Amino acid sequence: MKKNKNNGFTLIELIMVMIILGILSAVAIPRYLETIEKSEVASEDAVIDKICVALENHAQHKMLTKGRRIWPENPFDALVTVPQTYTTDGDDADADNEWTFVNYYTDDNVAEISGEITHQRADNT
Repeated sequence: MKKNKNNGFTLIELIMVMIILGILSAVAIPRYLETIEKSEVASEDAVIDKICVALENHAQHKMLTKGRRIWPENPFDALVTVPQTYTTDGDDADADNEWTFVNYYTDDNVAEISGEITHQRADNT
């Protein structure tokens, strides 16, 4: 006479697997989000570094051709290739991965221009 052999999982085994998966996800999800944030920061830093180098190249070129260092009003104008998500709407960035430059002119007739570069990350920060 043959024994009846069950080929299923016990409730204890299923509960243990669920506990292990819960622990793994509790560790993995924050690490994943941290990795995404670090990659976005690195991407931002790369664009800013690229703008700095392009501005210096632009100023050096103007020094050679016009005899003095001149920078463009908009730093993105110095770039050969602007970021794909760069917009010229004049407002702060308000869409995912949007880059903008906003000029702030002075009221008096001083040749002083200031502005800010804004970037919105995918997580709306």
